[in-house]
Amino acid sequence: MVSLDESVIARLKKGKNNFEVFVEPEGAFALKRGDKANIEDIIAVESVFYDANQGDHVAESDLVSTFGTSNVMEIARQIIEHGELQLTKEQRKHILEEKTRKVINIIAQNAINPQTKAPHPPARIEKAMEEAKVHIDPLKGVDEQVNIVMKAIRPIIPIRFEEVDIAVKVPAEYAAKAYGEIAKFSTLVKNEWQNDGSWVAVVRMPAGLQNDFYGLVNHLTKGDAETKLL
Repeated sequence: MVSLDESVIARLKKGKNNFEVFVEPEGAFALKRGDKANIEDIIAVESVFYDANQGDHVAESDLVSTFGTSNVMEIARQIIEHGELQLTKEQRKHILEEKTRKVINIIAQNAINPQTKAPHPPARIEKAMEEAKVHIDPLKGVDEQVNIVMKAIRPIIPIRFEEVDIAVKVPAEYAAKAYGEIAKFSTLVKNEWQNDGSWVAVVRMPAGLQNDFYGLVNHLTKGDAETKLL
């Protein structure tokens, strides 16, 4: 369960009464838009209220007569799916900022400028979003909005999703340690241990991560490795 401090109120009106539960906003948004979500991870308090802020609990008999069950998790799911989320201005602002940051990071990690083959910095993507006047919707999933943003900013900056292959050769003294770190960071297309103990490989990754990859290799080998963009 989420903590009460991080929760918001989901409310559903049935007849003359409001039925309210405390929920985690991101998870509740996901459930409301039809994504798979674990209701136990969304509910902050395992109880249904007439007025959550006042702690006015709904009696079990009233739950049964209204919802046909006394199962709080099932009732909470109905409230979230068919009711409304009561967000403060600050909560809505926080959710929008967090989701905007996720969208920008995904684009920055996976996209490049096809003219230069270089990644776009997050700041450039954010500026293009502002110029395109594209706005993040708190009720839509991040992946869906990545596609919306990409379509909107293409007229502003040259950009596309692409993977790159990079050849790397690691000297013997760093090879054993570097192998595991590089394999975790990227997809090994092919790799081979040399007679002198060095390790050579071709690795594949989202194009936007190539600068991070070069930084990782330089860190692991103190700048002694060789790399080549294929």
